[in-house]
Amino acid sequence: MELKKNQEILLTIEDFTREGEGLGKYQGFPLFVKDTVIGDKAKVSITKLKKNYGYARLVEILEPSPDRVTPPCPVARQCGGCKIQQLSYEKQKQFKWNQVANCLKRIGGFEEIEAKMEPVYGMEHPWHYRNKAQYPVGLDKSGNIVAGFYAGRTHTIVPNTDCLIQAEVNKDILEIILEYLRNNHIRPYDEKSHTGLVRHVLTRVGFVTGEIMVCLVLNGKKEQLKNSAALVKQLTVIPGMTSIVINTNKEKTNRILGASCETLWGRDYIEDYIGDVRYQIGPLSFFQVNPRQTKVLYSKALEYADLKGEEIVWDLYCGIGTISLFLAQKARQVYGVEIIKEAIDDARRNAALNQMDNVTFYVGKAEEIVPAQYQHTGIHPDVIVVDPPRKGCDEALLHTMTAMEPSRIVYVSCDPGTLARDCRILCEEGYEIEKVAVVDQFGHSCHVETVVLLSQLKPDDKI
Repeated sequence: MELKKNQEILLTIEDFTREGEGLGKYQGFPLFVKDTVIGDKAKVSITKLKKNYGYARLVEILEPSPDRVTPPCPVARQCGGCKIQQLSYEKQKQFKWNQVANCLKRIGGFEEIEAKMEPVYGMEHPWHYRNKAQYPVGLDKSGNIVAGFYAGRTHTIVPNTDCLIQAEVNKDILEIILEYLRNNHIRPYDEKSHTGLVRHVLTRVGFVTGEIMVCLVLNGKKEQLKNSAALVKQLTVIPGMTSIVINTNKEKTNRILGASCETLWGRDYIEDYIGDVRYQIGPLSFFQVNPRQTKVLYSKALEYADLKGEEIVWDLYCGIGTISLFLAQKARQVYGVEIIKEAIDDARRNAALNQMDNVTFYVGKAEEIVPAQYQHTGIHPDVIVVDPPRKGCDEALLHTMTAMEPSRIVYVSCDPGTLARDCRILCEEGYEIEKVAVVDQFGHSCHVETVVLLSQLKPDDKI
């Protein structure tokens, strides 16, 4: 039977994609269906057909999967954030573990990798875990000022001041700001006309220190924010309020933050801890959004690095030095490399803040800095830690890493596909995967973090 657009059919969901869509087969033809989970029997409507696969939307769940749960968030289906909130948390963890295993097998060619994988490290309480939120501000169809999140693959705002994965204090912050905007007749930004003032509200919350930052992203200067003293007065009633900042972004862009910030009240940063290491965090700083699970992730990286106190360590794609400083607690010397100058400025500030003088940071491309420093100093690294962006490592850097012959490479990854690809290259050049840890930092989303320990093969091993 030939399928047609808008045709309704019955479908059993058999698998999950890495993006969190259900996958079912109709007479052998694969169909991807958002908002479904493995085991659902559903009525779906065909939305798009390609030569070898198609897409459908969920019409009705006829027989729910035993792993399906009712999402506690009332806008979970409309919002683009929590794509798998309708799946029980235990099954979410299993899905992510399987995702890493499948990528390492299919892309990396590691046939029996499951034997080297630890059980997934999940959250005790997978709610209110994010320390950073970015809320777009706009008008609804009735002309009311709203804040929330964009619906999936759109710039339509789903109003929501009480997101269940964000810090609970954000609800109070947003309601104060929305009331202030209404009372002072301040228009939110309109993307189409490039008019209006307030584009986004960014919040950061220190989970250990309790310090709070509020950053208003404006299509203009802070002087255009009428009666700002009233806003400051209301926000500073909230316990922990430390920093109220204005960020200017007058560009026609999807980028949330502009380059310049002005402090409206308080400090221009907050502080927080991961483990025993203290960090200063500004509006533009990159900082892991789930500090509790980040401690689990970094502790696992530190365990895999197996530092005894005399090692030389390179930390590549080091950002603001979060992993570098964690490693410096137990290494003789750590060298961090990052291409973004502002991140390195933060890294150096954080090293000074923690009185760590055994860390040196370089600005530049890791694939250029590392070989140049190696050639100049001849310093042999005992351990290399790498935490690249989603696209993975530059291949030239992978070759440089293996040429330096560290005893151990610890690869921290936010993308199982590029992790598998890069591990295959490293293993072709004299390393083997020894251990794999899967850490859930982003409950109810499809994202997963992984730490892999690769050990150098000894001459006897190669034979």
